[in-house]
Amino acid sequence: MSLVSFNGALELGLIYALMALGVYITYRILDFPDLTVDGSFTTGAAISVLMISHGQSPLLATLAGMAGGMAAGACTGLLHTKGKINGLLAGILMMIALYSINLRIMGKPNLPVKVQDSLFGGFIKSDAWTIGGISWLYLAMLAVVAGIVWLLLFAFLKTDLGLSLRATGDNKRMIRSFGGNTDRTTIIGVSLSNGLVALSGALIAQDAGFADISMGIGMIVIGLASVIIGEAIFGARGVLGTTLAVVVGAVVYRVVIAAALNADWLHLKSSDLKIITAAIVIVALVVPTANRALKQRRQARRRTAEIASASAKGGK
Repeated sequence: MSLVSFNGALELGLIYALMALGVYITYRILDFPDLTVDGSFTTGAAISVLMISHGQSPLLATLAGMAGGMAAGACTGLLHTKGKINGLLAGILMMIALYSINLRIMGKPNLPVKVQDSLFGGFIKSDAWTIGGISWLYLAMLAVVAGIVWLLLFAFLKTDLGLSLRATGDNKRMIRSFGGNTDRTTIIGVSLSNGLVALSGALIAQDAGFADISMGIGMIVIGLASVIIGEAIFGARGVLGTTLAVVVGAVVYRVVIAAALNADWLHLKSSDLKIITAAIVIVALVVPTANRALKQRRQARRRTAEIASASAKGGK
């Protein structure tokens, strides 16, 4: 893999890390199967690109895209908590609705935007920190943004509201018995999750130079892959360690994808991206489970041998 490909993988990994953190909130903290992600990712991209193309500030456009994702997540949360619709079905319904909403926002399936007009356009074109034709300053700025979002999320999860959010995912019935409003925390959690996903979508669209109606397809799988890979590498060690593992997992995922696509002996094409993603998720899920099963089998054999040895000694 060339240095340019590696740099590109790092850049995409840092942007997708924001989306992975959003998926982590619903998948791990709330234990909520939210499929709104595939739609809210495009929502963030559509709103930001539309506003930038109309001369608005890139920062304002990016924040507006994030707000759009939060609104979509809040709708999913309301459908589930107040409408009493199954969480999985609520996410699917919102994802379907967002397809038409996103198409209405953009006005057409594909909406271009000039990269130099994007939030980090000045850094992309800057000659500072440029080595081998690569702007490492842009990579550094993305790392700073990902780091800030990670720290803000960690700080939020340590607040009273964040603790109630985590407790809701652990034992909703117990929180209700203490008088807690689990509906409110669920709506906030799903809204925040999709806000981060939309923020990632907005940055991806600005990085690529366009927003496409189908760019959100499969985002939930990519987010889950990042979470699972991060946890498989670093394990679940508290909120700080787990959230950091998710960020690193997103970067590792993109590097693995880039390495696979650049491996000539595999004869892979860019159209094979989805099957590579599916394979990575399957391996990440199966390997830890298989290791646990082998460990339990060894422990069972050891105990059986100890019992047999004790019985033999008692018989004598």
